[in-house]
Amino acid sequence: MSNDLLLEIGTEEIPSDYLENGLKELKNLSESFFKENRIHYETFHTYGTPRRLILISKGIADTQDDMVQEITGPPKKAAYDAQGNPTKAALGFAQKYGVPVDTLGCIETPRGEYLHVKVHVTGRPTKAILSESLPILISRIPWPKTMRWGSINIPFVRPIHWILALLGEEIIPFEMAGIKSNNKTMGHRFLGSREMDIKNLQDYLLKIKQSVMIDPEERKKAIEKAVIAKTGDLSGTPLIDPELLTTVANLVEFPSVVCGSFDQAFLALPAPVLITAMKKHQKYFAVNGPDGRLIPYFVAVNNTRAKDESVVQKGHERVLRARLSDADFFFHEDRKTRLEDRLEELKGVIYQADLGTSFGKVERFTHLAEYLGSTIAPEKIDSIKLAAGLSKCDLVTHMVGEFPSLQGVMGREYAFLDGHPEEVCLAIQEHYLPVKAGDELPSSTIGAIVGLADRMDTIAGFFAIGMEPTGAADPFALRRHALAIIRILEKTEWDVSLRDFISTSLDLFTGHIDFDKDQASDSILAFFQERYKQMMLRSDYRSDLIEAVISATFDRIGDLRYRIEQLNQFVDESKEFEPLATTFKRISNILKNQEGSLTVDPIFFTEPCESRLWDAYQAMKDDVSQLMQKRQYLKALNTIAGLRKPVDDFFQGVEILTKESPELKNNRVAILQHLSRLFLNLADLSKFSI
Repeated sequence: MSNDLLLEIGTEEIPSDYLENGLKELKNLSESFFKENRIHYETFHTYGTPRRLILISKGIADTQDDMVQEITGPPKKAAYDAQGNPTKAALGFAQKYGVPVDTLGCIETPRGEYLHVKVHVTGRPTKAILSESLPILISRIPWPKTMRWGSINIPFVRPIHWILALLGEEIIPFEMAGIKSNNKTMGHRFLGSREMDIKNLQDYLLKIKQSVMIDPEERKKAIEKAVIAKTGDLSGTPLIDPELLTTVANLVEFPSVVCGSFDQAFLALPAPVLITAMKKHQKYFAVNGPDGRLIPYFVAVNNTRAKDESVVQKGHERVLRARLSDADFFFHEDRKTRLEDRLEELKGVIYQADLGTSFGKVERFTHLAEYLGSTIAPEKIDSIKLAAGLSKCDLVTHMVGEFPSLQGVMGREYAFLDGHPEEVCLAIQEHYLPVKAGDELPSSTIGAIVGLADRMDTIAGFFAIGMEPTGAADPFALRRHALAIIRILEKTEWDVSLRDFISTSLDLFTGHIDFDKDQASDSILAFFQERYKQMMLRSDYRSDLIEAVISATFDRIGDLRYRIEQLNQFVDESKEFEPLATTFKRISNILKNQEGSLTVDPIFFTEPCESRLWDAYQAMKDDVSQLMQKRQYLKALNTIAGLRKPVDDFFQGVEILTKESPELKNNRVAILQHLSRLFLNLADLSKFSI
């Protein structure tokens, strides 16, 4: 027989940005628990509102599955005496597991023979297991922050007020945080706060929907539909921000919407200011008119049905008016000072105790941006320097102080109002892109260059003072910065040497910080290499393929994907791949203990196979080089594959590490060194698992 499981944890209001991950973790923990405890189930679903976490599972078995447990006991030599009679050790082992002593068997282990028994374990009732384990499972939900309340010493996201726990129609009895589980729930705080008795899952779903939408996705769809409907009469289009939609859906249990307006004079403020003031402070949706520009309206989401919508509307309008008045004041105060005149103020802003001020950081990455721009876009060098110099000036404005998410955006707006070129203004905003993983990249060359310089300065600085990421800890988001640099360089395909870029950045700290530049440079390069590898693994390339390329060459990011894709094609399609990889592994093994770069002299050739291999190498090396310059790596690999037979003949025809003569040995090793360098220009095939 199977039952439905219903668990509802009623709490005080859970922060909106905690809810989604909390429900995900509850589902994962529950699935793992049921599997580990051999309890059959069909489905698991989690739902939630600000006041409740809900777990629903169908097809729960009455009992856990039986199991056969194999148990190893004491050593055989200790279990039986010289006459073969069982000792106390054997008798105790048999008694402990309830089996006759003569049914005990033996098992061979690396340490010798040991007693062994198979015990049939009957599954326990599911209800009893859940009664013991649900408090533990609930307490294991990870939250960004937890709290304790009253005399309760159990940390949880918010104080617990009720626990509904049913298996079928039976209460699962347990106590947690001073609350005993029962068959009761509470409706909406305003629409249906009375306590309700619940018979089973179906009864719960029928009663709760009268005042609560338990499904966050259902609430999001309802909110989006209602917001769009409300703005239809205005001939407007609401700005449905997915992040805001999720936030408001996690703030309410039964959403309703109201449309309000604000003074048209506020439209003189930059649109991002209005949108951010509405979104960040009030959780309102802004509205665009038919021309795509903001109109003086907004839509607010409420957690109850309004008895008099006009009263609710006026309340929202009054609060928003105060917010927009503050924004208007900040904007006009900021406009009293030109953006470039704020650069000096950054001298008073500590960037990091060991790395100095934000002014110093701007100076460093401006030099770094100039270094990049001199080869990438020399015609834009003046604009690059200007954009870099202005890029952080908005950090000391009133507007960014009030709305930190507007950094870069306000820099763009103020620079434009100060009369700076449009490409410079855009770069000030875009140098922050991408903001997060998967985010859009800068569309402008200047924005990309300044962004690269800013991020590399950050990475180089923290590595120089020994504050690189460790394990899961990355407080300065250096992994994200490295991935952003990789993505930008890959997209643009700029011919930038990553090693030189790192070295130039570290040079800017020389004389200001005491550090080992070579060690820091190697660590940063390895850090980028690992970030790139993880990025490509997410693209479903095999690990040894990625290793083969990045171990051989990891400097110009824009070129790496071409190499990986064409090597992947060679691996999949060429019959020569495995023999060639085997040959290269043999070359690598021979060269492992050989030091120094040797010179080939044909005068020391003693066998025809030596001259044939050397001639074949000489005939193709220039062709391979030209193909690589054109990024025709697949053709280059197929060309190199032509060396396999001459190499195999070479291995069979001569003793490479001969003791006959040092000159012969060195000459033969030198041939392999030349071949190895030719291979490594493409990939290190020894990394493949074949």
